[in-house]
Amino acid sequence: MGAGAVAAHGHVPAVRAHRTRIELVAVVDVDEARAAAFAAEHGVPAVHTDLAGMLAAERPDVVFVCTPPHLHAEQVIECLRAGAWVWCEKPLCRSLAEYDRIQAAEGAAGPHVAVVYQQRFGSGAEHLRELTAAGALGRPLVGLCHTTWYRDADYYAVPYRGRWETEGGGTTVLHGIHQIDLMLSVLGDWAEIRAMAGRLERPIETEDVSMAAVRFDGGAMASVVNSVLSPREESYLRFDFAGGTVELRHLYGYRNEDWTSTSPLWNPPRDVPSGHAAQLGPLLDAFERGRRPAASGADGRRAMEFVTALYASALTGRPVRRGEIDPASPFYHRLDGGIAW
Repeated sequence: MGAGAVAAHGHVPAVRAHRTRIELVAVVDVDEARAAAFAAEHGVPAVHTDLAGMLAAERPDVVFVCTPPHLHAEQVIECLRAGAWVWCEKPLCRSLAEYDRIQAAEGAAGPHVAVVYQQRFGSGAEHLRELTAAGALGRPLVGLCHTTWYRDADYYAVPYRGRWETEGGGTTVLHGIHQIDLMLSVLGDWAEIRAMAGRLERPIETEDVSMAAVRFDGGAMASVVNSVLSPREESYLRFDFAGGTVELRHLYGYRNEDWTSTSPLWNPPRDVPSGHAAQLGPLLDAFERGRRPAASGADGRRAMEFVTALYASALTGRPVRRGEIDPASPFYHRLDGGIAW
């Protein structure tokens, strides 16, 4: 669903990497010419301009949703109700309210929806989680999670970008959430967030910079920075444990060579780059076994709750604790809480 760059450069190569397990049977886009061009380039047999028509005609097992964020919730729910599993680009939705509506549309044994959080699926992140779970590096103490990217005014010239109504939020939920999800997959549940956010340079409604200090349930503390104003782009994560430091420097994806550590225990047994292909394999495993995949349900909601709390703290000027944002909170329904900037 959606025949743009993300589908072409992320999802199509992932399908090719797993060609013995999955095949593209149709493409859906409201722009029929674009859908037809996509189908011709990538060898997709059927073209549709209507999601309901595609679901009825093709009855797919899995639907990849690669449309703008404001369309995700209704499209994902429609797919689930048709019996299809869904793999949806981030952000899955614009609020916790939408997330919970989506989760309510899932079946107990499927269909399920997973969010594209491909950064947590590389072998380096997998190895770090294994060492952390085993206590091999000692207690986690300090973390840094920086997504310092650059997006110019032309990027925001696309009509739906930079608006609360259509994207849900700014760089925090659109860009930083990838590294945030990876951080959370290592450090676990967070307890409290104190944050700031601002619109410093870009002609948009949403934030172009945000920063947060975070305390985790286990006592570790982390600093989170998200930016689209950084000419030297980098995605950087650092984990300081009692027994060593592990660092990752990359931009949009990593291999083992992008990780470094002071610990002699750091030795990933295989080299799997992060990316869509790395996540699609486990998703297909879950589909074949009828089990909930990673980055879905409560596991997928954790990053969304984190960024929601970050916005709430930034916009109210007070700390926010995990679990505090419930249906009675305005931030449950909108990431800006209805507060005018």
